[in-house]
Amino acid sequence: MNTEAKIDSPAEGPHSPPGGASAAATPSSSRPRPTWWRKALQPLCRLSRSTQFVIAAAVILGLTMTFVGNLVSKTIERSAVQSAANAGALYMATFLEPYVQELSTGQRLSVKTAEAIDRLMTSASLNAHVVSAKIWSPDGTIIYSTNKDIVGKSFPADDLTLALQGQIVTEWGELTAEENAYEASLGIPLYEIYAPLREFGTDRILAVGEFYERAEMLQNEIDCIREEVWIIVGTGTLSMLLLLFAIVRRGERIILKQQLALSRQMQEQARLSSQNINLQRKITSANQSFSRVNELILRRLGADLHDGPAQLLTLILVRLDELAVLQERYKQNGGEFEIDALESLRHAAKDALGEIRDISRGLALPEINGMPLRQELELVVQRHELRTDTRVKLKCENLPDNVPLAHKTCIYRFIQEALNNAYHHADGKGQAVSAVYDQGLLEIRVCDDGDGFDTEHLVAANHRQRARLGLAGMRYRVESLGGQFHIESGPDEGTTVSAKFKL
Repeated sequence: MNTEAKIDSPAEGPHSPPGGASAAATPSSSRPRPTWWRKALQPLCRLSRSTQFVIAAAVILGLTMTFVGNLVSKTIERSAVQSAANAGALYMATFLEPYVQELSTGQRLSVKTAEAIDRLMTSASLNAHVVSAKIWSPDGTIIYSTNKDIVGKSFPADDLTLALQGQIVTEWGELTAEENAYEASLGIPLYEIYAPLREFGTDRILAVGEFYERAEMLQNEIDCIREEVWIIVGTGTLSMLLLLFAIVRRGERIILKQQLALSRQMQEQARLSSQNINLQRKITSANQSFSRVNELILRRLGADLHDGPAQLLTLILVRLDELAVLQERYKQNGGEFEIDALESLRHAAKDALGEIRDISRGLALPEINGMPLRQELELVVQRHELRTDTRVKLKCENLPDNVPLAHKTCIYRFIQEALNNAYHHADGKGQAVSAVYDQGLLEIRVCDDGDGFDTEHLVAANHRQRARLGLAGMRYRVESLGGQFHIESGPDEGTTVSAKFKL
């Protein structure tokens, strides 16, 4: 048997409160601007992540569980009403079907049959559950009713059509139809049941019985079930919220600990970086100070050599010249005074004086403080050419105007030592100096076309030969200013030394 239940809960009838579809139809012009939403959400942004999550989860879970709880309650309510309706329909059909058998040959019930049904409806056992009944003919006319005022009248009823198709239809809610005026006046909760009344021995539907059954017990039962459903849903929602809050809170604490540890590590790293920068500045400053002190020492040594041994050698030469004059006079007087070693002593003293003066000039750095870098390079090349009587090729490209004095001093000494090595070890062949400045990088190269040497054994040679100390000094000078020192050499390939500075 097909059944259908139509349920309108008294608490949720057709007159729904404002805020439903009408609220959704609010014009866009009356909606608050997004700035207001942002202002409203600002207090939430100040809360912790776990609190924000719990609020968002409470809203989402609350709406979801409200929908689920409402769906479950209505499903249970519909099932309970339909079960009660099926039982009531079977109960009433058992009583009324014998009285409608005469409709198989006629259109109306006899007066005797109507009186019998009235007596049936007034019985205590039936009246305790069913307060009113109607019998509809297939053409939509009421042929029997507890309310005699509507007998013989026709009313539109969609439920009647479904019942004539063999379905049991239940109406639950407010009785607003015109044909339900008597039942509505009783002031008690009722539900309608439409049940088909069939002919004995066949499935032919002779009429439709409509019963109004008391709903107090059913309403109480549904209310209890609904309360239980909402208790279960509420408990489950609250449990999920508490569990999610505990999980998120624990995760938030872990994140906060990691953030705190990371912040401390970053602070420690920043502190170490600051210390490294300070140490690097101190090292650079110390190297520059060392370079200045070294130049002062070299100047003092040059001055001491010039003012000390050079002056003594000059005095020796003067005295030797005096001896030469005395020797000449003695010869003129007929004497035989001859000193053969006198001339050799004079030549040795001159050679020693020349070397001491060369060393003094090499130790004494010219005044290059206010001199441009190009002019400084030309000066050191020119002095090397005058001293050695050799030629040096000079190439300069895009040199900067301002270079720190420590770098200028280092460059001067670097080129001076490299050209000295080229003169002593390559006989001055192919001497060339190049200086190129590009994107903040200054590169100085000094080349020669000598026999070269094996750079792989340079370190070992430094320990065995004093001649390699000049290369070590150049490397120390360049690297003390943060520069890069490099040597390229090989047998019969010449030698190239380079220094790179990041200015």
